[in-house]
Amino acid sequence: MRKIIHCDCDCFYASVEMRDDPNLRGRPIAVGGSSDRRGVISTCNYEARSFGVRSAMPTAQAKKLCPDLIVVPGNMKKYREVSAQIREIFLSYTDFIEPLSLDEAYLDVTDSPHCNGSATLIAQEIRARVQQDLGITISAGVAPNKFLAKIASDWQKPDGLTVIHPNAVEDFVLRLPIKKIHGVGRVTAEKMQRQGIRTCSDLRRYSQIELAQKYGKFGNRLYQLCRGIDDRKVSSDGSRKSVSVERTFRDDLINLESWQEEMINLYGRLQERMEKLGERYEISGAIVKVKYADFTQSTHERASKAGRISEFKQLLEQCWEKRSDPIRLLGVGIKLKDLRAELGPEQLPLPLRYRLSSNT
Repeated sequence: MRKIIHCDCDCFYASVEMRDDPNLRGRPIAVGGSSDRRGVISTCNYEARSFGVRSAMPTAQAKKLCPDLIVVPGNMKKYREVSAQIREIFLSYTDFIEPLSLDEAYLDVTDSPHCNGSATLIAQEIRARVQQDLGITISAGVAPNKFLAKIASDWQKPDGLTVIHPNAVEDFVLRLPIKKIHGVGRVTAEKMQRQGIRTCSDLRRYSQIELAQKYGKFGNRLYQLCRGIDDRKVSSDGSRKSVSVERTFRDDLINLESWQEEMINLYGRLQERMEKLGERYEISGAIVKVKYADFTQSTHERASKAGRISEFKQLLEQCWEKRSDPIRLLGVGIKLKDLRAELGPEQLPLPLRYRLSSNT
């Protein structure tokens, strides 16, 4: 029995913009192009959605529905950076991650040792860390397969967590509206409803052959899904590109000495994380990240084969020299090179824990 989590950020682009500009909070906003340039809405917050504004809608139409709508131009570089930070949090719990877009992903935590192996507790921790460290919310679904996990993540949006336990799958699926099935669009749903098919329970009245005759190849898929069956694996090679640890502080750190003290503590945690990796990786770089009180951040990195603490100290000093304002978050990490892709198993070197040096 697999343990799958589907994580989906709540109105991702808009959430990032509201985080960075508190004046936008509580007001209808959308991220997209200008109405006088035939722009289109990329996403919008829930205040805007209450007026009928939706993604992919022309901005001019959105402004008619909601005259007070604030349209913010998109910043994909910033959104990609936040997405990468979210992925780093995911990697704290599992290597098996299948991104679907910048703001959603499947996680297979079946064999994860974290939280005593509880997928529910892992999902709770992920949501709490994303909100605390990045200032945005994530909705999550926990279930025995990808199909149900994705439906569950949307069940209590925004900022919700829905868990479908294995022993509850049958009852949940029987009552599930067919419009909730991915691939059943408006036209197909209307066709089904004319035939008296409104729930998965209704679909079960038809054999696999009958569904295939009605809906082609998708009919075979419908036969499985209306029974809660989905054998797809989380598609990931399990290869890490980096390992990092970070901490958000209750009180901002105001001087270089406190930065360095916390960095030493984080370095010890980084070593513990490295001990859990096998011999397939080689260190290729060192990274230090700081986030200021206004949520802007600075990252410094350098090539490294050993990840020495002295290298992290130098990078931290570079951050301080660039901007010496108080910080709310500090992180350290190393970039990794996957040797398995280049060498055979018999050629792999000693485990990485013996090569991460703390010598100055």
